[in-house]
Amino acid sequence: MRIVTTRRGLTSGLLGLALLPTACGGPPKVEAWRDRTCGCCGGWVAHLRAEGFEVDDKVVDAVGPYRQALGTPSDLLSCHAGKTGRYAMEGHVPAAAIRRLLKERPDGVAGLSVPAMPIGVPGMEVPGAEPSTYDVVAFGRDGAWRPWMRFRGLEAL
Repeated sequence: MRIVTTRRGLTSGLLGLALLPTACGGPPKVEAWRDRTCGCCGGWVAHLRAEGFEVDDKVVDAVGPYRQALGTPSDLLSCHAGKTGRYAMEGHVPAAAIRRLLKERPDGVAGLSVPAMPIGVPGMEVPGAEPSTYDVVAFGRDGAWRPWMRFRGLEAL
């Protein structure tokens, strides 16, 4: 079998790939709530957008009420909150962890968190500093949590 590549065939194929997210329901959507005084949260929003997420970025006076509505456990708090589909997000959760959650949709998981603010998470990059190794944790409605994925900077380990 001989495959012939033409400019028209290549263009048609690339156009089809470009339209694929729309045909499959579009890019993943995230609602984000961040405090107007936070400088790093915008970096997380930019990371998600660069990774193909559609982000509704809401700058608010207080993030607490949104965290409470999302059911985020108090021991997993960071600096901003988010929601994608039925899942809560807390802190600088990398796009790769969110994609895995949306693909697998595990029972009992209400959301993901990166507690605290490790160096190297999306939005907390520090030029010249080694990125931290950190866990993204999955939490349930009962407040229990477990490790979900481990990262060093943006690299899944």
